[in-house]
Amino acid sequence: MHFKELAEYFEKLEETSSRLSLIDILSDLFKHTKADEVDKIIYLLQGRIAPFFAPIEIGMADKTVAQSIGEAFGLSKEEVLKDYSKKGDLGLVAYKLSKEKRKKGKKADLSVAEVFEKLSAIAHTGGEGSVEKKITALRELLEHMDAISAKHLVRIPLGNTRLGIGDPTVLDGLALCCLGDRTKRKLLEKAYNETSDLGLMGKTLMHGGLKAVEKLTVTVGRPIRSELCERLPNPEKVFEKMTSEKGTKEIKGVHATPKYDGFRVQIHKDGQKVSMFSRNLEDMTHMFPELIEGTLKQVKAKTAILDTEALAYQPESEEFLPFQETTKRRRKHNIEEVAKTLPLRAFVFDMLYVNGKSLIDKPLLERIEAIKKYVATDDTLIPAPGKVLRKPEELQLLLDDSISKGLEGVVVKRIDSLYEAGGRNFNWVKLKRHSAGELHDTIDCVILGYIFGKGKRTAFGAGALLVGVYDKERDEFVTVSKIGTGLTDEEWQSIKTLTKGLTVNHKPARVNSKIEPSVWVKPEIVIEILADEITRSPNHTAGMVVEDGKVIESGYALRFPRLITFRDKDKRPEDATTVKELIEMYKSQGKK
Repeated sequence: MHFKELAEYFEKLEETSSRLSLIDILSDLFKHTKADEVDKIIYLLQGRIAPFFAPIEIGMADKTVAQSIGEAFGLSKEEVLKDYSKKGDLGLVAYKLSKEKRKKGKKADLSVAEVFEKLSAIAHTGGEGSVEKKITALRELLEHMDAISAKHLVRIPLGNTRLGIGDPTVLDGLALCCLGDRTKRKLLEKAYNETSDLGLMGKTLMHGGLKAVEKLTVTVGRPIRSELCERLPNPEKVFEKMTSEKGTKEIKGVHATPKYDGFRVQIHKDGQKVSMFSRNLEDMTHMFPELIEGTLKQVKAKTAILDTEALAYQPESEEFLPFQETTKRRRKHNIEEVAKTLPLRAFVFDMLYVNGKSLIDKPLLERIEAIKKYVATDDTLIPAPGKVLRKPEELQLLLDDSISKGLEGVVVKRIDSLYEAGGRNFNWVKLKRHSAGELHDTIDCVILGYIFGKGKRTAFGAGALLVGVYDKERDEFVTVSKIGTGLTDEEWQSIKTLTKGLTVNHKPARVNSKIEPSVWVKPEIVIEILADEITRSPNHTAGMVVEDGKVIESGYALRFPRLITFRDKDKRPEDATTVKELIEMYKSQGKK
């Protein structure tokens, strides 16, 4: 496929506001894609040249891309950046300049493989003069592009394709193309959740069909998508849920561990090589040298995958620090120095792989025994096998004890549960402080837009945020609140900067909203919110039921919401609170 053809598909995707139409466009794209190039096309759809967990970045920021555009079309970098400040998108700048100033005689006939290879070469360019070499290489590509191709090309190094598609939508497109039905996405999800690589998924499906996909499994070095928790209001509800459902009558108790408020870190050991990944599939290995050392010292297995929670530790007071302090360890510079003053400790609560064998299809208690066997007790990796509890009263005591130590609460699991990669269900439940009665637990929401301010906030450019939660079944973001409190004047002033490159002039395809904000924002920024309670509202679309254009059931909304914190990119938007969770929290308030 020529890159020009791919860019035309990108253009259709960007202009589409219907998710079903997005799936149809992707399916048609994949029908016209060869098996050997589908992985490249999927990565480019994601604004990548490798899966998200691979530590490969093209390494070009706004200014260097602007320099390439300027050199390709005979302008200075400053002139390009001036235009960029007006349009807010270097892709639109490149489109306009290509229309106006494209040199004659240049052919827009590069293949996808050629463009992908050149972008890969840019990513691997290093050493003295590397910035200039990258600028030149991107300029040379732009000189072979028509306007639409140039628009979408320059967005790729910036990692912002503006296509409005998530991983489930890509899987839907693959299912429709290769299996004839988008609802067959679930047949692909297990392999995707265990490999975290959409490109590998697409290539395997096209080469070997569904049977080949079913053979994809856990591999050291490729992160497994994390299993996540549901919520319940109190210990009694936990025992009722975990011991009363069909097939679980024989369970004699539940398994519980303290809930630590830190980074979710998945640690992979392959001989003397250690890799670490965040819940977002980001490679964090270089950030935590002490965890590498602790893994090599304490893990008594040749190969292993551990699920852990890492917290900043204060050696002088021998106490664990709050999440805000732990986030200071997410950095690219002065890592060794900061590690000495703010060391991390990782609590190991699950073992997913050991010595060449996956454990994710083994019961929880068997995986816990593997921790005891293969992870030596020391002060860097701390085995956290938890305990089996028989009564709600025992769970309440553990919850109270955890809260008294400054922890978030407890995580409770079915003792016979398997590890469901990427799953969020009642096999795992979190109990947090103040989670009974009124709504005092926090909710993770996604910014979907902002409303221009009034009064003093007029100067800030933003006076309220439109936020939503994630509807996993529909792969869309639905509104739940407008927020006007909880931000400082400085934070209101920073909203425009924070959302730069994410604002769009139409409702994003995966957003379902009855409210029209002043500015739409691509659903990428996760914030933590506290509210008094959850109510029903005809104005918000979270959980709303519509039939034949009529609202049958009102949506859910937050009463008196206020922002607690920005999540500092430790959560993907798809990992925000789900509609299903929100409804469970609503029910826990005692409402019908």
